[in-house]
Formats: sequence, structure tokens, C-alpha cells
Amino acid sequence: MTGIVIRNTGSWYDVRTDDGQLFACKVKGNFRLRGIRSTNPVAVGDVVEFRPTAEMSSKPCGEGRDGEPSPLPAALITEIRDRRNYIIRRASNLSKQSHIIAANVDLACLVATVAHPETSTTFIDRFLASAEAYRVPVCIVFNKTDLYDSDERRYLDAIMSLYRYIGYDVVPTSATSGEGIDALVSRLRDKTTLFSGNSGVGKSTLLNRLVPEAGARVAELSTAHDQGQHTTTFSEMFDLPGGGQIIDTPGIRGFGTFDFEREEVGHYFREIFATSARCRFGNCTHTHEPGCAVREALDNHLIAESRYLSYLSMLDDKDEGKYRERIRG
Repeated sequence: MTGIVIRNTGSWYDVRTDDGQLFACKVKGNFRLRGIRSTNPVAVGDVVEFRPTAEMSSKPCGEGRDGEPSPLPAALITEIRDRRNYIIRRASNLSKQSHIIAANVDLACLVATVAHPETSTTFIDRFLASAEAYRVPVCIVFNKTDLYDSDERRYLDAIMSLYRYIGYDVVPTSATSGEGIDALVSRLRDKTTLFSGNSGVGKSTLLNRLVPEAGARVAELSTAHDQGQHTTTFSEMFDLPGGGQIIDTPGIRGFGTFDFEREEVGHYFREIFATSARCRFGNCTHTHEPGCAVREALDNHLIAESRYLSYLSMLDDKDEGKYRERIRG
């Protein structure tokens, strides 16, 4: 049988067939022996082949959003169909392993905030670079606009202008006031969209606004550190009322890039790649070489310092803590 993975709880994968049947699946044991360097060889959005397991079908299998058992028929996933794309990051504390956030998506919505909490430009740029590498279009959603004071709103306008200038789609939203919700809905219609971002940026509140029956849990920010608390504990796909799907994912603190070669990093920064065509040397790293058009553009404020710093931080990811730096530029 064939179906799409709509929920990954870590121990079970809920799979939906084309005719709407749901199965609670386990991964066949030898999956992890096929050279898949990932903490989750199966991701939400994957199309999989599976085999129902009759002897287990009478047991309560799978886990609901609140951790309650769901009496779904059980099955074993035997094969993953070829993915047309995916978003991947370095697994936490496991530098040689990756974590696939979602597969087979039409759009990635990076939900960010300029305050309460602040999303660093380093995090944003790393996410964008990974999406570029795997050919996934991105919409940057700057949420919580109703909470910003005048200074924060000016910074928001500046950072939105920066990413629009580079060529990214940007939508300011407030799940509370409704600002930007219609504009966001129009971008999501009839697409399979990944929702990702730091903890505390309001992904769950946005999801509840877009899909009221989702019932995603929300939590207040930590008053001590103005940081979010994890409310979504696993990835799950929801159908949008107007057509399309959202893949909701747990909040992440940092975004470590995975399997990037040093000479490739500049390819995934649009403005750096375009400018590099004028560098004197074809293998220019844009760090010290004479005749570097990228550093000249940086000096002339044609490339943002925050973007260049993000590029430098990705040239060498041996330092596990680098991608957690907070750079407001």
C-alpha cells in the first residue's frame, strides 16, 4: 500500500492513503542500515510504501496530539518514494547526523519575530541558504506585529526591505489582530507548506488561526529570557480549509547547516552569488582575495553586513555553537 506521512511522533508515523485511510506505522528495522545519516529516516510529507501488520491491528497504535493512544490499524513502512525536495538541518549535538524537517513541500514559511523573542538574522540566513540548496521557495513571515513598539517596527520595516531587496517574499502578520492573515492564506492556497521557526515566534497561534480545528497548544514566553517554550512536540500535517496543507513542526533554537562544502556556501546567498561573477578569481572565498567583488560590494553597502557575517559563519561549521550567535544587523 502507498500513503503520505502526516504525523511523526518519534515512535510512530501516521500514514494516510489516497482514499483517506489512516495507519499507525513503524519503520522496518533495516531502514537505519542503508546509509541514511539522519535521526529520522522518515519525515512528514514523505510518500511511503507500507505493509499492514494484521497481528498488531487489534492493539492501540499511534499517538494523538495530546499523547493519547489512537486505535489505528498498524503497519510497517518498507520503502520511501523518491523525494522531490526536503528541508534538512544538522541534528542537535550530532554533527555527523542530520534531521529532515519535512519532505515534498511546495513552500517553506519561516516564521520569525524581531522581538518577543528576537529571531537572529544568522538563523534566518541559514534557513534561507538550506532552502536554496534544496530548491524550496521560502516566504518569511514576520509575526507578532501587534506587539512591537515604534523602534521595533522601524527595525521590522528595515529587515523586511532587506530580504525583499534580495528577492524573498515577506509577509508581516499578527495572529492576534489578523494583520497579514489574508495575504498569508493566499500564498498557502493549494500548496504543501512547511511551517518552521524558533520557539516562541507564534507558529502554533498562527496555525490555530489558519486551521481552527488544529487545536495547537500555545504558551507564554519565558519572562526571564523573553524566549519561547516548546509547545509543539512533533511534526504533523493539517489540511487547510481553502485547499492545501500545512506541516507544523516543533520550534528550533538553532539551525546548523548540513553537508555544505565551503566552495558551495556562496551559491546559496543570492546576492553574493550574483556579485561573485565579477570576482577576479573563480574560486574566490570572499574573505581575503584581491579583486573580490563581494567585499567591494560590502564596503559600498550593496551587500548587508548581516548577510556577509552569516555567510562567514557558514564557511566553517566545526564550531557547534556558531549558529546560535545572535547578530542583529
